[in-house]
Amino acid sequence: MSQPSDTPSFSELALSAPILQALKDVGYEAPSPIQAASIPPLLEGRDILGQAQTGTGKTAAFALPILSRVDVTQKHPQVLVLAPTRELAIQVCEAFQAYARHMKGFHILPVYGGQSMSTQLRQLSRGVHIVVGTPGRVMDHIRRGTLDLSKLQALVLDEADEMLKMGFVDDVEWIMEQSPDSRQVALFSATMPREVRKIAQRHLKDPVEIKIQSKTSTVSTITQKYWQVTGTHKLDALTRILEVEDFDAMIIFVRTKTATVELAEKLEARGYATGALNGDMNQASREQTIARLKNGKIDIAIATDVAARGLDVSRITHVVNYDIPYDAEAYVHRIGRTGRAGRTGTAILFVAPREKRMLRTIERATRQEITSMKLPTREDVADRRVAQFKQQITDAIESQELAFFEEVVEQYQQEHNVSATEIAAALAYIVQKDRPLVPKANEMPAPMEPRRDRDRKEKKPRRDSRDAGSQRATEAGMMRYRIAVGRDHGAQPKNIVGAIANEAGLDSQHIGHIKLHDSYSTVDLPEGMPSEVLQHLKNVRVCNQKLNISTATDNGSSGGGDYKRRPKGTLSRNKSAGAKPVKKRTQ
Repeated sequence: MSQPSDTPSFSELALSAPILQALKDVGYEAPSPIQAASIPPLLEGRDILGQAQTGTGKTAAFALPILSRVDVTQKHPQVLVLAPTRELAIQVCEAFQAYARHMKGFHILPVYGGQSMSTQLRQLSRGVHIVVGTPGRVMDHIRRGTLDLSKLQALVLDEADEMLKMGFVDDVEWIMEQSPDSRQVALFSATMPREVRKIAQRHLKDPVEIKIQSKTSTVSTITQKYWQVTGTHKLDALTRILEVEDFDAMIIFVRTKTATVELAEKLEARGYATGALNGDMNQASREQTIARLKNGKIDIAIATDVAARGLDVSRITHVVNYDIPYDAEAYVHRIGRTGRAGRTGTAILFVAPREKRMLRTIERATRQEITSMKLPTREDVADRRVAQFKQQITDAIESQELAFFEEVVEQYQQEHNVSATEIAAALAYIVQKDRPLVPKANEMPAPMEPRRDRDRKEKKPRRDSRDAGSQRATEAGMMRYRIAVGRDHGAQPKNIVGAIANEAGLDSQHIGHIKLHDSYSTVDLPEGMPSEVLQHLKNVRVCNQKLNISTATDNGSSGGGDYKRRPKGTLSRNKSAGAKPVKKRTQ
């Protein structure tokens, strides 16, 4: 099957209502080529043999139709997804969870080596609808009898060629033999070596073959660089970059329609002439925004991929990928908005830690290295503002008639007996007081130091964590939050750090003290966490439990002790004279 010429909308693909609602929530506008080609046959129950590069959006290509067919009332595994690595298994699992946000009672479980077997056994015994795992750990569960494939409806092989390279081909064959003959199979691979083709011939029934060709040539006149999202929030980082980059006009790409409006409003509030471009705009509004960009009424457009199609504005010198694109081809289309007709251009890519895999995919597909960039410092911004201010002075001297103002300055100098330098300094202050040449600390927060470095500088004695009567103080620059996952759910600090670091785009070293309780935990995070990030973290799952993050109370205690209800006749926490105090369990 070739790539479709007219891409349908998601609503035209017969996906279930909860899935369409989830897509609407995140603002996805149109399926990628692999999604448009794969979703219809998978919804029909057909087997799929898909060849597409990593990062083409193939996870959604199989996740969306599979979720549309899952019966949440049945508590047995209905779908098994095999992935070559732990990282990919987690990534696929997170994608399923995001798309299933409106499916009440839905449960998915990642299984891989290195994770606690007891946690996996507990979740499997409670019942899951989808299992995503690496071949070795999946085999362990099948042999133990803890993973029953007898009622399996679909089996997905993701990155089959990578599993082959890692020596999993026999394991994959064995797992497929344990599954029912009636199950649907979707096999995806970036390449199609003979061994992968043999697996397809043995286990797939009359498959629909899909091959997506990536057009990934980039323009040599475009300078490409990326910033690793750490410590500083993306909006603050973007503001610094806008301060120091010498751009004429810029287009900033985000993933969702909502984000175009929100980011445009935030940049407008920071003094930048900005407009939004998204699929909800009618043609007249879109053309008006593009015209304003062309004639210099605005300098920055915030756009989604769909809204920027065919956009050709010669004054665009910079493209910023604020949100990383879903595939390498989309990246090429984005940065192609600059560097046209032999002109030079600059493309900047924001990459969160969990998105490094996509960065490498883009580099491989484009056969170009994207160099790392350092975030401009406060001093860099100050130097840039001073240079711009000096240039304004030069431009005024060269182009304006200043005789009248010279007379005013001379009169003031004689009346008040002050030097011309003092007068010039006062005038400079008046002009720049709303935008100081040296940014204030609260205007441009510095990246947080690694926690270990702060501890070393402060040299504060550590409180004994075994002291049940004390609450650890929150470090300067940090705020304490409560999350609805604890020991009872099988959580460990590393699980919490990994989830928050990945989803909030924070480096793990910027996540502070974590204290585990039975049914909840507390975690210290940098002050000023954006509301949209916290809202996103509410639905992030750790050990299959939503974080439901909220600000902790009572100086970080989140409401005192964490004790289970005791049977009648036993000593309570606060009653019964002579009872020994019950110690809190600590980390």
